[in-house]
Amino acid sequence: MLRELKTFIAVARYGTFAAAGMHIGLTQSAVSSQIKSLEQALGIRLFDRTGRQAILNAAGIRALPMAREMFVIFERMSVPDTPADYAGELKIGAIATAQTGILPKALLHLRKEAPRVETKLIPGVSLSLLSQIDAGELDIAILIKPPFELSKELHVDVLETEPFVLIAPLETQGNDPLELLSQQPMVRYDRSSFGGRLVTRFLREQRIEERVALELDELDAIVKFVESGLGISLIPRAGLWLERQAQVRVIDLGDLTFYRQIVLVMRHGQRNLPLQRLFKACLAKGAGPAHTAQ
Repeated sequence: MLRELKTFIAVARYGTFAAAGMHIGLTQSAVSSQIKSLEQALGIRLFDRTGRQAILNAAGIRALPMAREMFVIFERMSVPDTPADYAGELKIGAIATAQTGILPKALLHLRKEAPRVETKLIPGVSLSLLSQIDAGELDIAILIKPPFELSKELHVDVLETEPFVLIAPLETQGNDPLELLSQQPMVRYDRSSFGGRLVTRFLREQRIEERVALELDELDAIVKFVESGLGISLIPRAGLWLERQAQVRVIDLGDLTFYRQIVLVMRHGQRNLPLQRLFKACLAKGAGPAHTAQ
């Protein structure tokens, strides 16, 4: 019956039998057959059919969290006694700064603790990674905390809090960040990204009309364009540009400082699984002394 429960969860998520089938590798008729079998076994209807849509009814809404919990329990049945006995694949999604920042040391600790675990790193932007973790396509994701409330089905741990700073070419005159932002062209942190939305909110609050010279979503590339003299930028104090001592002026925002948070996201029902807890511990070891800003 686990197969039918998996199909039920997929239909609840994707809204139609056809879409659910595409994501779990079944035909629409196979999905329909499994849902019918599950409903017959339970003696209740789980969906109201409206055209092509399958909408959870009251019984379906009640059953959905229990179905998810059953999968979590099933996964726990195969949990080994020690980390060294873990085997299989751990799919980790991560934004660029996490890949070059906190992940390398964490993965080294994980390999020592659980050498039989094969880690698969999936790069991406925060919004994409969030969608993948929500869909169950990733086990864990490291991303920028979104500027909106997350589903209660997701568990979030804050890993780092990074202050935004103004960076400018070395020859740029002046120390007032608001004056510089009003006068100079910007190499813009992509406004569709979670970090870029924080910049947008700051500029609106300060009533600054930006002049965008270039827009992109890659911190180290932004720094290189600023080094070349293309413009100034608001970015978090994070990334490889700090280690290579970029040739830019770094101007603190003082009382105007705002922050982005790097978070670890996983399904709420999986947060206490031993492998997820081990990975979280490895992240803490890899980070070393706390270097967050408040």
